[in-house]
Amino acid sequence: MAEISAFAAYRTVLGSRLRSQVSYRVSFGVDLITSFLTTAGEFLEIYVILLLVPSLGGLDLTQAAFVFALSNVAFGLGDMVFGQLDSMSSFLRLGRLEALLVRPMPLMAQLITSDLQLRRLGRVAVGVVLLVIVVGRLDVDWTAGRVWLLVATPFIGAAIFGGLFAIAGGLQFFLLDGAEFTNGFTYGGSYASQLPGAALIAPLRILFTFVIPATVVAYLPTLLILGLPGPHYLPAWLGWFGPLFVVWTWLLAMVSWRAGVRHFTGAGG
Repeated sequence: MAEISAFAAYRTVLGSRLRSQVSYRVSFGVDLITSFLTTAGEFLEIYVILLLVPSLGGLDLTQAAFVFALSNVAFGLGDMVFGQLDSMSSFLRLGRLEALLVRPMPLMAQLITSDLQLRRLGRVAVGVVLLVIVVGRLDVDWTAGRVWLLVATPFIGAAIFGGLFAIAGGLQFFLLDGAEFTNGFTYGGSYASQLPGAALIAPLRILFTFVIPATVVAYLPTLLILGLPGPHYLPAWLGWFGPLFVVWTWLLAMVSWRAGVRHFTGAGG
């Protein structure tokens, strides 16, 4: 019964947040379009590069666009749900966290439902549009395994980014002005995931695979779908282990988050 009550409470809070955003239609529309155009501008960077060179990391424009699309759908979903955790420093500085800690609900769940930003769907929209355009242009034999990768990869990537946001939130309990540092592996990981991993130098391939699993979000699944072997230190078969990277990321996230909450002693107000 208590679980049903908790679910109803989350549903009520989340519903109110979403209704408050869409009630101001012009503002919501502007935010959504801005997010869409910003992401489209990021793709323009890759497009211009591939106008000047025949390939980027061994991928042509269509293949690189496929990586970009998968990455942005994944990051958009992860950012929409878990992006609020990256704002822990503001909660701590303003003394707003105590009000959440006294409620009989998990802190992370409260933060996630406190500011679910629908405008971040603009990034998802760009990714979906690109996927629709690109999938038909790929020379791929769509077996069951490849279809599964296409469907599951954005959600696996979103879970990885969610874990990275949770790690960032936990670290900000110790680094009150550390948002720029934590952005290095949340938004930095997002940028790295948009690029073919072969375009990165070997140390960065290792960093953005085994420390910050950005290449697992889109590049490695793309190699599997295209039937490509992958560069040194980054074999394509690692793409099948996306769920294990999710588990590993969230284990680190829980350690970081629990340590941060236990470290918190109040704002002193």
